[in-house]
Amino acid sequence: MKKLDKILDNVMRFLMAVAMFALLAGGTWQIFTRWILRNPSTVTDEFLRYVLIWASMIGSAYCFYKDKHLALDLVKGRAKGAFNVVLSVFIEAAIVFFVGYVFVYGGWKLTANATNVSSVMRIPFKFLYSILPISGVFIILARALKYVQLFAERKEKKGENA
Repeated sequence: MKKLDKILDNVMRFLMAVAMFALLAGGTWQIFTRWILRNPSTVTDEFLRYVLIWASMIGSAYCFYKDKHLALDLVKGRAKGAFNVVLSVFIEAAIVFFVGYVFVYGGWKLTANATNVSSVMRIPFKFLYSILPISGVFIILARALKYVQLFAERKEKKGENA
């Protein structure tokens, strides 16, 4: 389990690093062509827009993986005992259902049915939209891995206490 955890962490960190480097390189190129060469690049605006979308989607999946995502804990923080456990399970199930239905299923349908291409770079939107199911799978894997590890730790603690 730790090996899968490490692989998932490394893959997401690598994808985020590549996206951040692409943003840095594209922004630098745009500044260089606009101010030094006095002939602005025509593709960098579109390139940076799409890379930013990819970076934010992979970043949001990584936040779910590290449990640092935005959460409204108003009710959950006040719940006690069994209600807190039931509420936590309901929230996690709702997250997994939403991500599975909207990101994975909806993103896959969107990707499969896309026929247009981007206006400047002529990149098929199938490629651009594919980040939705990719990030959705990362989020679901991260949540599943979190709970498998949680249950394994509880079993170990029960085994030590017995």
